[in-house]
Amino acid sequence: MRVIAIIGQKGGTGKTTTALGLAVSAERAGFRTAVLDLDPQTNAANWKDRREAEEPAVESIQPGRLRQTLKSAEGAGAEIVFIDTPGKSDTAAVEAARVADLVLIPVRPQIFDLETLSAVRDAVRLAGSPPTYVVLNGIHPSATRSPAEQREMIGNAFGLPVSPVHLSHRAAFAEAPASGQSPQEVEPHGKAAAELEALFAFVDKTATAKARPEAVPILQEARR
Repeated sequence: MRVIAIIGQKGGTGKTTTALGLAVSAERAGFRTAVLDLDPQTNAANWKDRREAEEPAVESIQPGRLRQTLKSAEGAGAEIVFIDTPGKSDTAAVEAARVADLVLIPVRPQIFDLETLSAVRDAVRLAGSPPTYVVLNGIHPSATRSPAEQREMIGNAFGLPVSPVHLSHRAAFAEAPASGQSPQEVEPHGKAAAELEALFAFVDKTATAKARPEAVPILQEARR
């Protein structure tokens, strides 16, 4: 089972939207998928309540129950688990990163998001430095600075690798959650769907290649 944590130190960066979009992509790719919602606002769980489709499974939990819940998810046959975390919660972010094979940090290309990256980087290091990528989110299709330029700037400034796939500012990302759906479901051939599918392909490949050996003992410890 692979575990992907989506973390950040600020609300409104797109953590929940990214987690749910990737979870739907994973289900569409044939993986048994679960989302663990650590955010007290329970946005992911509320999305599930509005959703007609059975999958992916979504469960709202406290950070202190994370390892036990991962154990249960693995026992139930989950192949990929996405952990959605709240903004400004060091404990939840660290705990999620500590059990993750891959950490994603969605950020919008604006100073209020970017200036939080130092704190997120420190939280990731505290968690044992799991493989981590910043995901540029909300890029305007007509932005003057290209995503490639922004990736290079972030990498140089914060010492964090940036995903080669970004998510753009598109209406489908904002509209789909209202009906418990994802952009791939409301606009299967739209650009938002294509971006999420490309991001999942990157996550799938990277989480498999960079799975940490220590992630297995963590789950084994939870079984005791």
